[in-house]
Amino acid sequence: MGGTWDADPQARLVRRIGVAPAELGTTGGRDGCPDIWEFDNGDFAVIGRDLTAVYSEGLPEDAVIGGGERLVVIPRVTLLAAKAHIPDA
Repeated sequence: MGGTWDADPQARLVRRIGVAPAELGTTGGRDGCPDIWEFDNGDFAVIGRDLTAVYSEGLPEDAVIGGGERLVVIPRVTLLAAKAHIPDA
């Protein structure tokens, strides 16, 4: 694996991965998160609840939240619904 990865702020969202939150019933009756999207460069965006402060203490030794990063939580159903839509490579 190559060098350090960094997000490309020029990348644009191109498609939802999985099922819309409204269809999954995870929006409380309104549009919004949680969601998973693919960028035009192949990276992914996860929209969820920011629980960085809650989980920053007590992470496993090899799990680090770096500067500018957030720990985002999404419902299990959101990821499972996206599974079939995530490319293998």
